[in-house]
Amino acid sequence: MAASGRTARPEVIWARPERAARGPRPAHTRAEIAAAAVRVADAEGPDGVSMRRVAAETGCGTMSLYNYVPRKEDLYELMVDAVSGEYDLSGEPSGDWRADTLALAAQTRALMHRHPWLPRLMSPAHGFSPNALRYLEHFLRVLEPLDADGGTKMELISMVNGVVSAYVVNEISEAERARTSPFPPGQEHAARMAYLTRELSRGEHPRLAAALGAGLAPVDLDAHFARAMGRLLDGFDPARVTPSPAPGRPASASPA
Repeated sequence: MAASGRTARPEVIWARPERAARGPRPAHTRAEIAAAAVRVADAEGPDGVSMRRVAAETGCGTMSLYNYVPRKEDLYELMVDAVSGEYDLSGEPSGDWRADTLALAAQTRALMHRHPWLPRLMSPAHGFSPNALRYLEHFLRVLEPLDADGGTKMELISMVNGVVSAYVVNEISEAERARTSPFPPGQEHAARMAYLTRELSRGEHPRLAAALGAGLAPVDLDAHFARAMGRLLDGFDPARVTPSPAPGRPASASPA
């Protein structure tokens, strides 16, 4: 049997006034609460963030915190928006959309390394918070020279952020694995590379051996990141994309 009573309507935290029109001034602001939650997440990871823990960090009671932040999901949204405010969007776009996009991607990568919990808490639902809107507006200004419609530009932004997030997650995971390894720095990696070299020398995986080539050498992560992002942007760059042939026309046919 369905429960009686009125069903609560969903409410976006940003649409809810931070303070009532009347009554005493709140003891805390959303910015203070978000900053406290970010401190906890930076120190203890996202699993350390709870309403009770953040309440203690801000010096208020747990039940009082719910007056400011009704749901834990709202708290996550406040956190993501707070760190999104760290972007430096003060400069004017250069007119080179590729270079400016790579610069934004580099900022995102650095932001995620400062706050390793960020990729885990990011959600499309958080994409329209105040600082997210500021970021998107700036990104679209950067992309004005790109000959593409708005939907394609939004797709590019989504793909850039997705690739950066996946890249950083792997970097953080590898750094954590190296940090917790019982062996001296580099020793375990050297052992794995020695094993791989031995296996490839058997001749049972010739394509893999040829593909890796000198790839067993240490990787310049910054250069690798720049190449990966550049290849992603190639797919949106009209100067680098070969148009698909018209339906029913051979690829080698000349236009009429």
